[in-house]
Amino acid sequence: MISALDLFRIGIGPSSSHTVGPIRIVRDFLERLGDDLGKVARVRIELLGSLALTGEGHGTPDACIIGLLGHVPHKIDCESAYAEVAEVRATGRVRLLGQYEIAFDPAQDLIMNGETIPALHPNGMVITAFDSAGAKLRIREYYSTGGGFFATRKQLLQKDERDLISSGREVAYPFGSAAQLLELCEKHGLGISDLVLANEAAYRSEEKTLAGLDRIAQAMMDCIDAGLTKTGHLPGDLKVRRRAHGIYEKMKGGQRANEPENLMDWLNLFAMAVNEENAAGGRVVTAPTNGAAGILPAVMRHYCAEEGVPVAAKAQRFLLTAAGIGLLYKQRASISGAEMGCQGEVGVACSMAAGGLAAVWGGTPQQVCAAAEIGMEHNLGLTCDPVGGLVQIPCIERNAIASVKAVNAARLALHSDEVPRVSLDQVIETMRQTGLDMHNKYKETSLGGLAANVVAC
Repeated sequence: MISALDLFRIGIGPSSSHTVGPIRIVRDFLERLGDDLGKVARVRIELLGSLALTGEGHGTPDACIIGLLGHVPHKIDCESAYAEVAEVRATGRVRLLGQYEIAFDPAQDLIMNGETIPALHPNGMVITAFDSAGAKLRIREYYSTGGGFFATRKQLLQKDERDLISSGREVAYPFGSAAQLLELCEKHGLGISDLVLANEAAYRSEEKTLAGLDRIAQAMMDCIDAGLTKTGHLPGDLKVRRRAHGIYEKMKGGQRANEPENLMDWLNLFAMAVNEENAAGGRVVTAPTNGAAGILPAVMRHYCAEEGVPVAAKAQRFLLTAAGIGLLYKQRASISGAEMGCQGEVGVACSMAAGGLAAVWGGTPQQVCAAAEIGMEHNLGLTCDPVGGLVQIPCIERNAIASVKAVNAARLALHSDEVPRVSLDQVIETMRQTGLDMHNKYKETSLGGLAANVVAC
């Protein structure tokens, strides 16, 4: 089992797999050198597949430098970190983990190899450390598997990712499918959020888990607030204008009644605020990825917060339930856009938000899973084709649309007490199969779809 808090990582934009993952990977590589770190004279990083094809637009080269500097995503001060990156590029020198300074030329030491699509996972990285004589000290192959998670080649072959915290950890209610999850809920008289919270006791105390959830909820609200205040254009050649602030100025004088049009406006606004912040490289929470980071916060802001402040009990139930759903996708399929297309990002986030909201509204575990199923069923086949390799078009609006869809999915599920004809397990397996069948040009490569038909500059 994966801890629920591993699905929600506080980090920086614009991508969990292309920004947060590479930061963590490069830092992990250097830390594993141990005493040999002081012998390193050169580090070469080769980005493969999707990491190379959309790496520039996703900020992957800068993320690798941030990792070399030793930063941790959830602690990064964005402004100072990117100032350090600029200094590395200007001087051609980098201080590994903030300790040992070596020469580093991004033009020579950061290789973008988009022609090689690794068979194990499309987001591949090969990092090599050399000593002063040019001999290899260490070479290691990594994969950024979505949501900030990563694995080495050996771990991925063994299907034992580094972040699957399972060694020596026995959770109270282990489940590997939605059917098992529902069976456990019925047997023990628990809601999904209660069961997931009980499992978290294998990692930390309940007090610390709830405090962690509160931090995640507040970070999501802070991201919305930041996005509502910013104006101007987002980085990159597309020159996409931030819209959330302008919409907010029009909206804030009105009432927040749950009239259909008004509801959609608020959900759209909150989701866009988050994803504009993400596109600008700001601080966001993977939920379960950065490209889909606006959906859960938008739904939470409208239904689990008062005046922008999370109501703890509601927000915790929402996040725990959403995490339970997300764990199923992570374990049984994938949350990587480079592997599944955008159905694995926006589709999964929509499914998680729908299930979480159904729980907040008092839905039974069966209705929660039905909501999650509906949320994914109508995102099946969704491609990941970011224009110009930037997490902007269609990503920002796509989060807004999926936020509204998640609410509707929860409403539909609560209107029925029948066992759905399509189960959550069946729709997760369908998503997995669809992702495997999908052509690579529609999976975060910017080689097809909108990316091929919209001029990027």
